[in-house]
This record gives sequence, structure tokens and C-alpha cells, in this order.
Amino acid sequence: MADKKSLNAGLDYMIFVPVILLLCMGLVILYSASSQLAADKLGDSYFYLKRQTLFCVSGIVLMMTAKSIPYRFYSKLTYALLGISLVLLIILFIPGLGYEVSGASRWLRLGGLSFQPSELAKFSLALYMAYSMAKKGSDMGFFTLGLLPNLIIAGTFMGLIILEPDLGTTVIIGLWILIFFFVGGARLYQLVLILIVFTPIVAWFILHAEYRLKRWWAFINPWNDPQGFGFQIIHSFLAFGSGGFFGVGLGNSKQKLYYLPEAHTDFILSIAAEELGYIGITCIICMFGLVIMRGIKVSLSAPDLYSSYLAFGLTALFGLQVLINMAVVMGLLPTKGLSLPLISYGGSSMVINLIGIGILLGISSRR
Repeated sequence: MADKKSLNAGLDYMIFVPVILLLCMGLVILYSASSQLAADKLGDSYFYLKRQTLFCVSGIVLMMTAKSIPYRFYSKLTYALLGISLVLLIILFIPGLGYEVSGASRWLRLGGLSFQPSELAKFSLALYMAYSMAKKGSDMGFFTLGLLPNLIIAGTFMGLIILEPDLGTTVIIGLWILIFFFVGGARLYQLVLILIVFTPIVAWFILHAEYRLKRWWAFINPWNDPQGFGFQIIHSFLAFGSGGFFGVGLGNSKQKLYYLPEAHTDFILSIAAEELGYIGITCIICMFGLVIMRGIKVSLSAPDLYSSYLAFGLTALFGLQVLINMAVVMGLLPTKGLSLPLISYGGSSMVINLIGIGILLGISSRR
């Protein structure tokens, strides 16, 4: 009995080790990508590194705390977290409370720190979807009983996020919800109908915002506007091309010297490609792939339906963000402000992702 308990309390090193390696590698790449910017703008080349280290340490503490909490406890938090997330998203639209950057009000400021409510909203939706789908069971195959209530909840959050405006995050949540529905037992024709209804809505938001339309055309052919909307992705291409097989070496990136915008956040993978080359990027992709595949395996061997859906939802959300960020920096998708989990600078994404991984570790230890 004691052996069984110690086994259940164990740490899944197939998830834990790659996550820690990604965090360590992320800190190194972040310092390289941000040191010049921090020195020129803030007078301290270690500014972003020190803050990111604080985010990592806090996230690891919360990750291990989340692992130690029985996963069934999270079902009790579902509606409370949904309510808090909804209130925080609404607060963004109150003048003077939402923090606006580049015309988008996506952050709340608290002292010297900023928080992005959409990150908590994604996490809350993962808890809700797992709880709801496990409770409905076979009713997920019926539109009115299974899909519609979940669509209303998810649609409410997506509507608020798209009005920030943040179309990219909204699309990510939409795709993730469809994947969740498919795994939960929704029929294929139902998913197709949902796509048919929502695709024109997304198209309308693109066509009626000039900057989104220009981003789309820059994705088609960035060299038509090399000094405008094509500038960022062109310099991302240059970073990948310059890196070659072995990279130019840590700290030797040229694109981070004010050529590539958002070098320490959304496009940090481009700097990694330039400095570490094909070998470095392959290692990063393999570590992400290991976490994602292990998360799916945990989902398949989870002790009950709720924990299975929860493990899958957290893994799918994490993996989708990784895949989309990589696709954007490689020019396979239009430019979108989306961070690379565990590597890009940012506290909200870092902490929420590590809490999700902690829950995944907790489910794995109780398989």
C-alpha cells in the first residue's frame, strides 16, 4: 500500500524535465534578445531578465502547489473562476481601468505589474469545459443539450476578447473549443455547421479593420510592403536564414538590434533561430513536443472522465499556442501578437501556463 501511495505521489519527469529545460533556455534567450533594449530604454540590461526570473520562480512554486492539490478540487472552482474572469474582462472596458497599448485594451495594471485577463479566461474555460463535458457525457452528441450551453459560455468570453480588440486570441479559443467538442463526442456535421456560422464573422472583423487586412496581405506577400506591415516577418525570415545549421552564437544576433520588433516577446523564437540555428530550434521543438505528447498520454490514462478532459484541454490549449506562435514567426500564418509559452517575456502567460502544467502533473501522479 505504501509503495502504491509513493508511486501516485511521484513526479512525471517526462513533463517536468522538458518544462524546466524550456524555462532555463528561455531565460538565456530572453536576456540575449532584450539586454540591448533594456539598457537603452530602462538603463538596466538585466531588467527583463530579472522580472522574467521572478515570473518563472513564482510560476514553479504555483506549479508544484497545483500538482499537490487533488484534481477534483478544481471542479469546485469552475464557476468562481469563470465569474472572476468575466468581471476582469468587463473591467477592461471601463475608462481609466483598462491599460491600453497600441490601441488595444488588454491589460490591467497593479502597481508596476500588468495582468492579461484573457490568460485567466482561457484557463477558466479549460476547467469549465472539462467539468461540463464530463457531466453531460453522451449528451455531448446532441446540439441543444451538449454543445449549445458550452457555445454560449465560450461565445460570451470570445465576444469580450474580440472587442478588446484581440482577434487572434479569439480564433485560438474558437479552434480549441472545436477540438474539445470533437474529443467530447460532438458529431462532425455539427462542427462543420459551427465553422460555417462563425467563419463569416471572423472574416467581417478582418475586412472591417484596415490593419488586420494589411496584415493578411503582408502574409500573402510581405515584400509588397517591406517597410510597413511586411517588415516584421521579413526580418524574422532573415533571422532564420542567418542562423543556418549551428547559429551565429549566443548574443550575436543582428535582428535584435531594433530590426525585429517584439524580439523578446512574440518573435523570440526568431532570435533563438538566429543564435542557436537549426540544432537549437530542433531541441526547442522536441521539448515542446515531448510535453504535448506526454500530456495527451496522461489524458488517455487518466482515472476518470473529468481528469481526462481536463488533462486534454490544458495540453491542447498549450500545444495550440506553441504551434500557432511557431507558424507565425515562420510565415505560415498571418502576424499575430501571441507569445511562445514558457519562453516569451510575460508574467500572465508564464504563471497561468505553469499552473496548468502543475494540474497536468497532478493528474499524471494519480493515474
